[in-house]
Amino acid sequence: MKIKIIHLEDILIAEIQSEEIEIRNAQDALDILANCSYQGAYCIIIREHNIIPGFFDLKTGIAGDVLQKFSTYNVRLAIIGDFSKYTSKSLYDFISESNRVGRINFVDSLEHAKEALLKFEK
Repeated sequence: MKIKIIHLEDILIAEIQSEEIEIRNAQDALDILANCSYQGAYCIIIREHNIIPGFFDLKTGIAGDVLQKFSTYNVRLAIIGDFSKYTSKSLYDFISESNRVGRINFVDSLEHAKEALLKFEK
């Protein structure tokens, strides 16, 4: 896993670059969060394929456990992916509500991830 630090306006954003699953549980998320915040980035971009598929099945509780870490430590997150393939209404509602609040964003591109993270920080 590589962490690329993006300087955007006055904000540091950590972009996780990997082809592997990096988040399997809350501890993995906490490790990434700590590593990024140590580098001064309190906004993180990660891709859907870096997160265990069970995250997107809300019944597993993985999403709640993982996202609670970001909330607790006041770190913003943008997840890039194609979420239209998921048919769960509860997941759709969860994604919509998360995007509305703005702390966690589910987006379709790197540019939209940057925009979402910047918007909340201003």
